[in-house]
Amino acid sequence: MIQENQHTDLFTGLKVCVLIPTYNNGNTIAQVVDDVKKYTGNIIVVNDGSTDSTQKILEKISGIDVIGYTKNIGKGYAIRQGFKRTLELGYDYAITIDADGQHFADDLPKFIETLQENPDSLIIGSRNIEAEGMPGKNTFANKFSNFWFKFETGDTLPDTQSGYRLYPVKLYHSTRFYTRKYEFEIEVLVRSAWRNIPIIPIPVKVYYPPEEERVTHFRPLQDFSRISVLNTVLVLITLFYIWPVKLVRYFTHHRFVDIVKEQLGQHNENPAKVASALGFGMFMGIVPIWGFQMLTAVFLAQLLRLNKILVLAASNISIPPVIPFIIYFSYKTGGLVLGTQGTLTSETVTFLKDRILSGHFYEAWHELGYNLYQYVAGSLVFGLALGLAVFIISYFLLVLLMHKKAGVKS
Repeated sequence: MIQENQHTDLFTGLKVCVLIPTYNNGNTIAQVVDDVKKYTGNIIVVNDGSTDSTQKILEKISGIDVIGYTKNIGKGYAIRQGFKRTLELGYDYAITIDADGQHFADDLPKFIETLQENPDSLIIGSRNIEAEGMPGKNTFANKFSNFWFKFETGDTLPDTQSGYRLYPVKLYHSTRFYTRKYEFEIEVLVRSAWRNIPIIPIPVKVYYPPEEERVTHFRPLQDFSRISVLNTVLVLITLFYIWPVKLVRYFTHHRFVDIVKEQLGQHNENPAKVASALGFGMFMGIVPIWGFQMLTAVFLAQLLRLNKILVLAASNISIPPVIPFIIYFSYKTGGLVLGTQGTLTSETVTFLKDRILSGHFYEAWHELGYNLYQYVAGSLVFGLALGLAVFIISYFLLVLLMHKKAGVKS
């Protein structure tokens, strides 16, 4: 445990400051600064265009660095201005603490201790969102934010909306942020995760005053709308850039057999779960959405909570040597299901394969012409049948393997 007389030296030695964005917190800002001063004098306050007594109060406090501007822009912009000032003063890290008195300065040593063990990390103070006194709308918003953060990054955090954080500001010196208000705290969190900056949650206390005493500048309609727009953009980037890049890198450095073995061992999933992932992946490899099969497979696997790597591995059935057979059997299956008798020559199959592999999907669809309905229907039925077959076979093989391993151990 850090002793009190060590606090100042540790903040200075680790190049850590405390950053306090404030807007119309005249009733609490002085006490917040005084509490922080018990642990460090490295304090930067950003006055985000306050119109109350905040600026006059700050002018009377010595030993702190104050920056400000006349127009209120938003918390995100204030933090970004604080980041710039942090780097100008030679600090590497900044701990943001709210100016409304909800955070406790005596939690600051926890951030320092965690930083010593995990340098170059983003450390986030996690509140007990089920705690007595926490507004119900805050609990819902936090769970909502946690869900989208996990979707966009694959990581789980207990409290993505906490403003009590230690930022590795030195890692953001060349980063261009785009948001200016409350949604900034989501943007910086997601983009840090995308850059593989470790994000470490630590428990912190929080104080919620009686409802009649609470001061909030969060405007539900406007701010929630901006957050929703940001999450929409982040989800699109996740689907069309982050995931494809990660998958390409992953499959580039691993063999197929090694991937399957790794995923089976890493997740310790039961046979039904593994078989479901393989069967679903096989189905997705057959469905006629050429060019979007892997992307759709990952998205649906996320929603269905299936092992994404196994789903992708199985969906790779649609490789060049196999594509003619997939088209042929899909078409024939459609004929059996619909009772139609279309023609599909080997030359047509070869042409379709070449068009699909070269990315000319429209030409492939046009070539199928009036037989398109038969092919689409057949591919869905054929894919479903093949997926079920893979599920059944892999399930029983995995069960037998588990029983064999259990027999060896006994």
